[in-house]
Amino acid sequence: MSMKLSKLPDRTPVKLTTTLMPNLAARLRDYADFYAETYGTREEVADLVPFMLEAFLDGDADFRRASRAGGAKDSSSNASRHSGKAPTSKGLDGEP
Repeated sequence: MSMKLSKLPDRTPVKLTTTLMPNLAARLRDYADFYAETYGTREEVADLVPFMLEAFLDGDADFRRASRAGGAKDSSSNASRHSGKAPTSKGLDGEP
């Protein structure tokens, strides 16, 4: 017997810690302010970054072409990419 629904992909969040230059950290805070002005909802920088990175990768036509051709591995193609739950990592705006 075979199920219609395939096995769900790994949805375990991966924590990534990075160090930012002060000017980039300030620009990300400005972006969060712009997001709040646009949508009327304040989101933390750390909560926006995963979605910003995903939008960047989705918008990179060369990366998409390379992924389809097998040249660049895009491991997200097996996962539900826009589930609304992105991994978060606090600390990008100076908080622990």
